[in-house]
Amino acid sequence: MDYKIIPVTAFAQNCSVIWCSATREAALVDPGGDAEKIVRQLAELDVKVTQILLTHGHLDHVGAAAELAEQYGVEIIGPHKADKFWLDALPTQSQMFGFAECAPLTPARWLEEGETVTVGRVTLEVLLCPGHTPGHIVFFDRAGRLLISGDVIFNGGVGRSDFPQGSHSDLINAIRTKLLPLGDDVRFIPGHGPMSTLGHERISNPFLQD
Repeated sequence: MDYKIIPVTAFAQNCSVIWCSATREAALVDPGGDAEKIVRQLAELDVKVTQILLTHGHLDHVGAAAELAEQYGVEIIGPHKADKFWLDALPTQSQMFGFAECAPLTPARWLEEGETVTVGRVTLEVLLCPGHTPGHIVFFDRAGRLLISGDVIFNGGVGRSDFPQGSHSDLINAIRTKLLPLGDDVRFIPGHGPMSTLGHERISNPFLQD
């Protein structure tokens, strides 16, 4: 699987374009805003967008999802239904962070632990990793050893857990029991900041040291 990271919004959120090198079919993951910038990048990549995937319901990860879904005629898939209250509250989130108003959003399909999503010939495994939000999911390309981690884990950090229904203990447990066992060699694209590997974070991330 190939990918390109497009930082968007004032929060420098990593919108990811992922695509199957064989078919050029692509998915947009967490298009949080700056729709025109994303459209320009997609045109340069010459890929066919077939779906939009969401890791969780925060505005900086979903703000341009509805607009781009309409433009490309594709469905929005994810996150887990436990984040419904965040997607219902998008207008409030918009006001809170000074963004243009974003209407409530309902995906075509909620995702559950253990389900898969296909992008061309690439299979992405879905893992539920609550803590930052209760319905946060991550996408794992096992064959390509690539994880899209959203706001669960960062290079040198982990997601905030002081939002409604957040839990630091749940977050750390998800990282320890679901992500780290995937393997030290797994690279991940976080929701913000530079990429890293799970192995590097296992030994150096201050939030994961005993």
